[in-house]
Amino acid sequence: MNSTPLRLVLASQSPARRKLLQAAGIEPDVLVSGVDESQVVSDRAEDLCLELARLKAQAVLGRLRQSPDERTLVLGCDSVLAFDGEILGKPHDPADATRRWERMRGRSGVLHTGHCLIGVTDGSRAERVASTTVHFADISDEEIAAYVATGEPLAVAGAFTIDGLGGAFLTGIEGDPGTVVGLSLPLLRDLLGELGLRITDLWTKVAPGGQSVEPLG
Repeated sequence: MNSTPLRLVLASQSPARRKLLQAAGIEPDVLVSGVDESQVVSDRAEDLCLELARLKAQAVLGRLRQSPDERTLVLGCDSVLAFDGEILGKPHDPADATRRWERMRGRSGVLHTGHCLIGVTDGSRAERVASTTVHFADISDEEIAAYVATGEPLAVAGAFTIDGLGGAFLTGIEGDPGTVVGLSLPLLRDLLGELGLRITDLWTKVAPGGQSVEPLG
């Protein structure tokens, strides 16, 4: 069993993704990729989010040096909403966010999140897309205006969150809620397994709540 410490670098500026990992006992380093998301065009939401996740991971990978005292993995993620035949990332402005919610309310869409995990030393890679169906509440014009005015919809793919103010406007989901946040922990576990690793290898010694957690390997 390899006892070299395992380090995870998150190639994302999303505080929600980092918070999700921290809540699961994983303390990632964060390095923003700087990838221009507009450079990638695709007719398939799954292909688009996976290619962007791959580009983000590769961009950060090129800026890292492997230490002999640790193993390092880079995780890139990207999310888009497939709705009514369109691929929706972050809204362009408040008017765009308002128009989206006027269309989405009372209906459903599929949130796709691409994941790309790369080993710094050997270049090993595992990648996949997680998809979750989201059902939107039939909210009023006043609720839409109030929500857009908070600025939250402008910062996220699909113009909504599940872990913030937008959670009140979702009536249900079919799939992993982490996918909607922007990172699927069950999928991360599977990708680690493809590289011969366990998610428990990434657990820190102090878990949320302050209890001591000794890594299992």
